[in-house]
Amino acid sequence: MSMERLWGLLQRAQQLSPRPTQTIYKRVEGPHQGPVEVEEEDQEEGAELPAHFCPMELKGPEPLGSVIPWAAAGRKAAPYLVLMALLIFTGAFLLGYVAFRGSCQACGDSVLVVSEDVNYELGLDYHRGRLYWSDLQAMFLRILGEGHLEDTIRQTSLRERVAGSAGTAALVQDILETLSRQKLDHVWTDTHYVGLQFPDPAHPNTLHWVDENEEVGEQLQLEDPDVYCPYSAPGNATGKLVYAHYGRPEDLQDLRARGVEPAGCLLLVRVGVTSFAQKVATAQGAGARGVLLFPDPADFSPDPHKPGLSSHRAVYGHVHLGTGDPYTPGFPSFNQTQFPPVESSGLPSIPAQPISADVASHLLRKLKGPVAPQEWQGHLSVSLYRLGPGPGLKLLVNNHRTSTPISNIFGCIEGFAEPDHYVVIGAQRDAWGPGAAKSAVGTAILLELVRAFSSMVSNGFRPRRSLLFISWDGGDFGSVGSTEWLEGYLSVLHLKAVAYVSLDNAVLGDDRLHAKTSPLLISLIENILKQVDSPNHSGQTLYEHVVFTNPSWDAEVIRPLPMDSSAYSFTAFAGVPAVEFSFMEDKQEYPFLSTKEDTYENLHKVLQGRLPAVAQAVAQLAGQLVIRLSHDHLLPLDFGRYGDVVLRHIGSLNEYSGDLKARGLTLQWVYSARGDYIRAAEKLRKEIYSSEESDERLMRMYNVRIMRVEFYFLSQYVSPADSPFRHIFLGRGDHTVGALLDHLQLLRPDDSGATRASSSGLAAGLGFEESRFRRQLALLTWTLQGAANALSGDVWNIDNNF
Repeated sequence: MSMERLWGLLQRAQQLSPRPTQTIYKRVEGPHQGPVEVEEEDQEEGAELPAHFCPMELKGPEPLGSVIPWAAAGRKAAPYLVLMALLIFTGAFLLGYVAFRGSCQACGDSVLVVSEDVNYELGLDYHRGRLYWSDLQAMFLRILGEGHLEDTIRQTSLRERVAGSAGTAALVQDILETLSRQKLDHVWTDTHYVGLQFPDPAHPNTLHWVDENEEVGEQLQLEDPDVYCPYSAPGNATGKLVYAHYGRPEDLQDLRARGVEPAGCLLLVRVGVTSFAQKVATAQGAGARGVLLFPDPADFSPDPHKPGLSSHRAVYGHVHLGTGDPYTPGFPSFNQTQFPPVESSGLPSIPAQPISADVASHLLRKLKGPVAPQEWQGHLSVSLYRLGPGPGLKLLVNNHRTSTPISNIFGCIEGFAEPDHYVVIGAQRDAWGPGAAKSAVGTAILLELVRAFSSMVSNGFRPRRSLLFISWDGGDFGSVGSTEWLEGYLSVLHLKAVAYVSLDNAVLGDDRLHAKTSPLLISLIENILKQVDSPNHSGQTLYEHVVFTNPSWDAEVIRPLPMDSSAYSFTAFAGVPAVEFSFMEDKQEYPFLSTKEDTYENLHKVLQGRLPAVAQAVAQLAGQLVIRLSHDHLLPLDFGRYGDVVLRHIGSLNEYSGDLKARGLTLQWVYSARGDYIRAAEKLRKEIYSSEESDERLMRMYNVRIMRVEFYFLSQYVSPADSPFRHIFLGRGDHTVGALLDHLQLLRPDDSGATRASSSGLAAGLGFEESRFRRQLALLTWTLQGAANALSGDVWNIDNNF
């Protein structure tokens, strides 16, 4: 039949029909349990047919009940109408398929098209196209480049920001006003009443000589007397002075090997390598009576062209071996609620005080005894560092505890598909001293990211998951603000928080990039490094710059999360994967951190004018990481990575398999649990690979399983109040892999467990105990097995032979 004849029949049928009707097919989500819903809809003459059809059974309109004259002609034309409809449908389907394939090849993830005009906002029914990752990335970088990072860093560093101070309260109001002007869905603050420790201006901390008759003699001027160690034990300590290098467990071992006993003495230790809290805890465990901490120029400024710390400056640092308010461990400090009268086990029982390099030089000149090893020698104005013991000293610390209100500031952009899942971005706001590198850089980057994402929202962008921006208070006292917030919402955060990105300590140099992170984020970090240009190597991405010097990029970049980072509490305490990016100087530390000289000017000099470029690079890293975490249909968390982590630890445990076998013990249960986890991860990966990304319900189900993987590695068999850091790989306590390895080292008399004891937070004890080992093995095995079971999904999908 010719097309002209077919067209004539169609026109005749249309003329005979008084009112055209169109069959509308409603899309029904999920499997159909009955016939497809059909709905009659009258249509105006000449109206266009809908462009979108669903591939489902075709049904015509119901009979009208009586035969009319034009019905016969309509019946004759019906086969041709059906044929034409099928041809139109097939053509539209093929055209749509080709367009869809093209979009898939261009990018795996997309959002709605947006206008270049930042003031234009899309309506809810706008669906005319897609914006791909490259477009979204370009929009973010363009908006971010319009900011004023350097000015914000400078202005913030000039503000007083000690936690609980009037200056901090004024800054809180300014930041609230800034956030309120952005396109955020929610802005609010919360207040915690926490116990902070401050020096007593009327009774400053002092250091005196003590003669052979234990008579207190001349006072040594501390030069920087208002610098102190928060959470030091108050009171006095008297003893002979011993130089203990960095105060690590191996340093104290070396002292004993050289005939110098640290017990009963005051230890003189250098700042760096380990935290103040670790140094004091190690000294206390060795029986020392007190600790003096000083900065050695050898650790900070080997480059004569870069500025160094003044010799009369001391370094500030808290000595609580933990995070949060140590006077309400495990409980949030809201509204001055009454809590059990307990204190954190991480509070030291000996006093500690920072001193300047000048005072340390004076003390080292008085020391006698063996000459310190060559690697212990520093750059103070002393011919040779000796170990001691030296003259007697009396240290008096008068710090006092004060109940102090601190405020965290929050801003939120709600997600459109999974608003109950949050990507959290945070930065410490407070600082002791100017705090340019300590917190001004992080605060400036946080505010710039808020501005950038707010502009993107105004430009039509809407993340799938919610973005939560937080300015923390009390960070200089041990991540107090962030930990108290986590304690307050611990029961729900593992269900809602996807990941945490910390902006603290972001720019301490420009030579090396470190990413302190959970294993779940390593693959995503690798991808993002390939997207960001190096700030000081033109034409190279950060990834290219790293692999040029070290093909094993992760060995160069990836570091474990340290306890003095707010990111640590998110992972080790709350079970949320976290990352903290830091640019560092090569082979030296930033000399001014936590001192009165941590100014914008000094930071700018250390980076030799590259501060804006380096801060911009961190903002790009964090921002693009946040975009992926908040907008990918499937969360880009590599849950298979923990299989490699377990395998690495099993390699360490295997070294002791022969010793255990001789005692009738075995590690077989750990091997079995590791195997179950690997199989569960591979099974989930295959399920995801064979699923349709367009199935929102299925994607959400997978995302819920993926985002809780970190939480699975928190031991459910220990109390959060007694062992807050329950993570079996990153935490502290007898339930951790580190503690198990420490214990196994006691099987070999020639090996000392002291070196690893600090990593687990436990003393080695009197020797190997089989009952303790069995309990440790059970805690590790069942936490790992629980992670495997949870990753498997529903209970009927779990297949193990335990």
